[in-house]
Amino acid sequence: MTEKAPGTQAQTPIPEKRAWWALSALSIGLFVTLLDQSLVAVSLPRIREELDASINQVVWVSAVYLLTFAVPLLITGRLGDRFGQRNVYLVGMAIFTLAALACSMAPTIEWLIFLRAVQGLGGSLINPQPLSIIHRIFARDRRGAATGIWSAVASSAGLFGPVIGGVVVGTVGWRWVFFLYVPLGLISLLMVARFVPRLPTGASRIDLLSGLVSLIAVLGVVFSLQQGPELGWTWWLWLILAGGLVALWLFIRLQRTATARGTDALVPLELFRHRNFALGITAVATLGFTVYSVNLPIMLYLQVGQGMPSELAGLMLVPMGVISVFMAPVIGRMTDRVEPGRISKIGFLSMIAAMTLFGVFMHLDLNPWWMLLPVVALGFANSMCWAPNSTISLRDLPADLVGAGSGVYNTSRQVGAVLGAAALGAVMQMGTQNLSFGAAMGNALLLPVVFLVIGLLAVSRFRSGTQSSSH
Repeated sequence: MTEKAPGTQAQTPIPEKRAWWALSALSIGLFVTLLDQSLVAVSLPRIREELDASINQVVWVSAVYLLTFAVPLLITGRLGDRFGQRNVYLVGMAIFTLAALACSMAPTIEWLIFLRAVQGLGGSLINPQPLSIIHRIFARDRRGAATGIWSAVASSAGLFGPVIGGVVVGTVGWRWVFFLYVPLGLISLLMVARFVPRLPTGASRIDLLSGLVSLIAVLGVVFSLQQGPELGWTWWLWLILAGGLVALWLFIRLQRTATARGTDALVPLELFRHRNFALGITAVATLGFTVYSVNLPIMLYLQVGQGMPSELAGLMLVPMGVISVFMAPVIGRMTDRVEPGRISKIGFLSMIAAMTLFGVFMHLDLNPWWMLLPVVALGFANSMCWAPNSTISLRDLPADLVGAGSGVYNTSRQVGAVLGAAALGAVMQMGTQNLSFGAAMGNALLLPVVFLVIGLLAVSRFRSGTQSSSH
């Protein structure tokens, strides 16, 4: 395989057949890490009962995973550039799998929380690498198709997670939820080692000072937003948030002075001179804000507001997952052939329409079967937003910036998700004190429309070819 030096547009892709096998191996890892969120959520009531845990401890079983997953993403993306995306992925999957095995045998809730933190760190090492690899092993005009498959796998994890979790917990117990990761993790490790090539590394060294400051910045912002609604926004949480924002300002300063300090920037500011990347991270933050937080108000409305059984309420969301799974690969292939942003604009408009319909229907307290209309619209919107956005954002980055770009991209998505969960939680809590239950849930689902408009404006400015290289 002939390879160009780091910093050129792209190396010569590996044979396409091997690239698709590599994508299959990476997709197993994606499925496992995304399956975690819904599987463990289903397990929490049983975990609380068997380990005699408090509600706060059970909340931390999920919260600590999200923290250790989201906080290091800027660093783990850059580690892929420094040590090779394949190597960092293998280390991350090994940590994730071993931690899952240990979780399945955790004797106390304290041990389980600690092991979930380790598992989240493994997930953080895994998460930025596959997108970097995809954008380096596939030819430019095949990356949309590859990320379409990637998005379909992500959608299927969200669809099958609650179903698999319910069956496993109800039949063999919550410990088997964690043990389920072990064979899947081992399969991914073996396949990645076999099919994913060793790619040239870019960054010669990592700025440790910037890494430490980035951890403080993301931890301060994510922790305060994640715990604010639950802890009532006490004064010390505001202090943590302020500290995170100050650290963020210092981090940006450190990136500007990295060369003068004789080191490589953790997040090269050159990334933001690529127009589509800068617009894409804005758009993905608005997607994270919306998509990762809407299920809770929808489920609460159907079950509490309309008295629908939990099993039937869960089935109401199945069309969304099915449409996303089958449409994402098709949309991905189309992304390679049409003007950048055209599909994304349709996707964001569809998502805005879906969220507006949810809000209006809930305010009107309509028959819950009307909810199928926005559910279907949201399924189409998901397929038209995620894959095109990641493809267009990353495909024109130089090879030595793809790892850093993937880390920033994933961090933007996760911070958007945390902000969305906190904001929708606050709106729901305030609304139930003054409005009808349906109106309170409806207001929560109307809030993301404001952010989706920002995302729509961002993807409307995508450009093709050399136009995307600078603002």
